[in-house]
Amino acid sequence: MVQLLVFSSLLLLVSSVTYGATTDRCKRPLIRKEWRTLSKGEKWEYIKAVKCIQKQPSRLTNIPGAESRFEDYQGVHILAADFIHYVGHFMPWHRYMVATYERELRDLCEYEGAQPYWDWTLDVTTDDSIFSSPVFDPKTGFGGNGPYRKNPDPKPPSPVPGRTGGGCVPNGPFKNLTLNLGPLKNVTKNPHCLTRDISPLLMNRVLTAERVEYARSKKDFAHFDIEVQGGITFDTITYHGGGHLGIGGELGIMADIYASPGDPIFYLHHAQVDRLWWLWQKQNLKKRLRDIAGPDTQFAYPFDFKGPKPYKNITLEYPLKMGGLVEDVQISDVMDVKSGVLCYDYR
Repeated sequence: MVQLLVFSSLLLLVSSVTYGATTDRCKRPLIRKEWRTLSKGEKWEYIKAVKCIQKQPSRLTNIPGAESRFEDYQGVHILAADFIHYVGHFMPWHRYMVATYERELRDLCEYEGAQPYWDWTLDVTTDDSIFSSPVFDPKTGFGGNGPYRKNPDPKPPSPVPGRTGGGCVPNGPFKNLTLNLGPLKNVTKNPHCLTRDISPLLMNRVLTAERVEYARSKKDFAHFDIEVQGGITFDTITYHGGGHLGIGGELGIMADIYASPGDPIFYLHHAQVDRLWWLWQKQNLKKRLRDIAGPDTQFAYPFDFKGPKPYKNITLEYPLKMGGLVEDVQISDVMDVKSGVLCYDYR
C-alpha cells in the first residue's frame, strides 16, 4: 500500500489583541455558513479579506521566506506539521487555528462575516458535480483545477488515482497568487504558483454523507478521531485526507502535508472538519465537551502505521502550541465553540 502525503493544518496568527485569553461564554457568536448559501456580495467580501491578509506584512522572524501574514500561517503550519497530524490534538489544534485566522480576517481586513465552510458531501455525485461546485467557480469562488501536467516523478511516493490537473490555477481570484514557502518543509523564499490536481475519483469515494455518518456514529472521541484522520494508504483515507488529496492530487498544494495552507480552500475544508466534530459533540454535549483522547506523538497508537512508538495520552490540559501566531492555550479552552477562547457556531 502506498503512503499518501496528508496535508496539514494552518497556523494561527497573533493579533495585537490577546485572543488566547480565556473569555466568558459568548453571547453573540459568529455564524459560519456553507459557501453556496452566501450571497454573491458575501462571497466577495470574504475573498477580498483573504486577498487583504495576503498583503499584510509578515510578523514572524523564524519564517525567513514569508512575505505576508497569510504566509505566516503557512509557515507555522510547515514547522508544526509533524506534531499536529495523527495525534490526539489534531482537531483541537486546527479548531483554534481556523478560529484565529477568522479573527484576523476581521481585525486586520475589516471583514464583517464569519469563516465559511465547504460541505463537500453536497458535491460528490459525479465528476461533473465536483468540477461545477460553487467553491471552484472562477467568478464567485476560488477558481478551478490546474491544467493537466504529467508528474515528473515516474514513481511518485504518493500516487493519487484519477488526478486530472497539477498545473497553476488558471482562473479565479487567486490565479496570479505567488506562494513563497514550500514545498514540504521549506520556509525560505521559493516563489511558485498555486496548483491544484483534483481527483474526482478520490473525492467521490471518501467525501460522502455515508462516510460522515459512519464517523458520527462512534460513541467516543477516540474512535471518532480515528475515522476523521484515517490512515496513510489509499484504501484507508477518510474525509480529512480525502479533502486534501482530492483537491491536491499529486502535484497540488493541498496535498502537501506541510504547505497546504497556501491554498485558501484549506480554511473552508478545515472549517467543515471542525463543523462535523461540533455536530458529533452536540449529540451528547455534556459528556463530549470533556471527551478527548489520543497520543501526544505522531504515528503512535492508534496511528502506529509504521510500528510501535512511545507516547503519552493527551488530556484536556494538553497545551496547543501555535508557534507564535497566537497565544498558546490548553485543549480545554477550545472544546466548546461558544466558550473559552472561541465564539462561533454553524448554520
